[in-house]
Amino acid sequence: MPRRFENPVAVPTAVFDGLESVQESRETSMLDRQAVQDIAIRLGHPETASWVRENRQAYLEGVSRGFMVAE
Repeated sequence: MPRRFENPVAVPTAVFDGLESVQESRETSMLDRQAVQDIAIRLGHPETASWVRENRQAYLEGVSRGFMVAE
């Protein structure tokens, strides 16, 4: 398994911002995909919820490797 933050998963800026907002809220574990989606929507980040729902494997990889803004 890759080490944390090694080879992070690239995501669009809006998705990254939403993931940061959810993490900073400390309302759930980032492993709980459904809760992450629900909180993202409540915090005004619907694009993050959609990305998490549509990119399950990339999301799970990002939870362990980290995320970065795609250039």
